[in-house]
Amino acid sequence: MSYSKKLLVGIIMGSSSDSKIMHSAATALDEFGVKHEDQIVSAHRTPTRLLDYAIHAEKQGFKVIIAGAGGSAHLPGMIASHTTIPVIGVPIMVYNDKTNSDKFKASAFGGLDALLSISEMPTGSPVVTVGVNKAANAGLYAIKILANEFPELKTKLKKHKEIQHKTVLKESDEMKKLGLARFASKKFKK
Repeated sequence: MSYSKKLLVGIIMGSSSDSKIMHSAATALDEFGVKHEDQIVSAHRTPTRLLDYAIHAEKQGFKVIIAGAGGSAHLPGMIASHTTIPVIGVPIMVYNDKTNSDKFKASAFGGLDALLSISEMPTGSPVVTVGVNKAANAGLYAIKILANEFPELKTKLKKHKEIQHKTVLKESDEMKKLGLARFASKKFKK
């Protein structure tokens, strides 16, 4: 079966405000044609739903779960405790404190709280952890896992890396030509 025909990845987050960060994982998967299912599952507010989701993910045959959470960030670890599916945790720095404000606020510890919570799982219940707010890396890491089973994805990943390499060389040549100050003002003009 082709990787583009079946749901292979589940993306879950603790609240709707996490979608501000987690959409980058979906974008990465979409760029490679990998199907995914996206849901909100709170480890604290919907603990029975979390267990139901783990059962659902296994029945669906998901190969990877990407779980994003901020603050105490228990979602990735809790989902990993209920399944043998590899879990990639995304520590989230940005959250909505549920006040009447539409503004998003940074967590008190700048995401370090979530990073440590996800990365310090006890032995026997591991979670792979990407950097704070690095949901795109979680998507790419899921693709790397899937590439072990789907050679077409491995080919696409190699092409992706070649494009990255060429982009850096092109930007370096442009910087050398323009000089650092002009290059930076052109690249980051407001």
